[in-house]
Amino acid sequence: MPKDASFNRVPVGLGHPEWEALARAFYALQVTGNLEEAQRNGETWAQTYPRAPEALNGLSLAYQNLGKYEKSVQVLQRAVAIDPDFAPGPVNLAWSYLFLERYADAESTIRRALERKLSFPDLLILPYVLAFYKGDQAGMERAAALGKDNPEAADWMTNTEAFVLAYSGHLKQAMETTRRAMDLARQAHQQERAAMFEAGAAVRDAFFGNASEARRSAKAALELSTSRDVEYGAAFALAVSGDYVGSQSLVKDLEKRFPEDTCVRFTYLPIQRALLALSQDDSSGAIEQLQVAAPYDLAVPCSWFGLFGNLYSPYVRGEAYLAAHRYAEAAGEFQKILDHPGIVFTDPVRVAARLQLGRAFAWAGDRTKARAAYQDFLTFWKGADPEIPILRQAKSEYAKLQMNQLAVR
Repeated sequence: MPKDASFNRVPVGLGHPEWEALARAFYALQVTGNLEEAQRNGETWAQTYPRAPEALNGLSLAYQNLGKYEKSVQVLQRAVAIDPDFAPGPVNLAWSYLFLERYADAESTIRRALERKLSFPDLLILPYVLAFYKGDQAGMERAAALGKDNPEAADWMTNTEAFVLAYSGHLKQAMETTRRAMDLARQAHQQERAAMFEAGAAVRDAFFGNASEARRSAKAALELSTSRDVEYGAAFALAVSGDYVGSQSLVKDLEKRFPEDTCVRFTYLPIQRALLALSQDDSSGAIEQLQVAAPYDLAVPCSWFGLFGNLYSPYVRGEAYLAAHRYAEAAGEFQKILDHPGIVFTDPVRVAARLQLGRAFAWAGDRTKARAAYQDFLTFWKGADPEIPILRQAKSEYAKLQMNQLAVR
């Protein structure tokens, strides 16, 4: 889902009304970040120029970032029908299908695009992602080889491999792979991408309990870039790893620099404020902070390219419910994450939610469901690096749960 896919082919010259409509949509989507305004402008643009695939594709991006995937599919189907050789159309249609877990539709869309010999970096990444969802290891390896052989996609593919490794619990290999991705990004003069990869690594380590490494990576990412999504990733990693002073400094900067940005106002800031409230034992305040984020819970995050940020509002809300002893509601939030693999992909939140679900059931006194959830987590990470902190915690908690069950019997 390339951020600027709808603007890769400008239809007419500067000053033409169609260009002005495009410029307004672009400005809202890429500059102010006001997604609601981008949707309004995009819908007007698409109605005025219904045969312009650029208009339909631009509108689809706003829909995706607002979590309106069915609408995204509808407009992209029209775009592909109008001009099947406009590469962003089938590319973003395939991503939309993946977000909806319509894997067969995504596969056929990708196949048709490749048959037409369309060229776009995403068409190297998409087969890998689809193979991951199908559990096709050989397909993943073939796609990875092709992606890493292309200079436009090599760093992105390598970072995606790093997240798959981390998702499987191979954190040491993941970090080595992230370093290669960052080197490739720098060689391609893509400093911002290198920063995003580092921020993603920080978030990974924070979720998995490696606090000192998370803080190190967060600060390293900020030395490369202070862009919106890098700052958010660093702020999240710092907060989860206990550095609330550093995190809140970034929060203030985001609030000041992006006053209209939908992702900042309704996702990034509420999550950070909720994490701060939880650090102060204010679970009610955390829950209240996240109310404004609820309509965007299932939206593709603006930090999507970095492979982090997916469904973090439900995760932090689940933590707040746990702190408030509202265990059934906490379990519902963590289950929401597990129920949407097409959106979450290999985001570390998907791993952490498995463990948190077990804790919610255990603290609620439902030993049967707690045992099943812990077993699911431990089976999933059977081959993981043994020293990962949350894995050690899970094993300890499961052992205590087993002992308590024996005591009850």
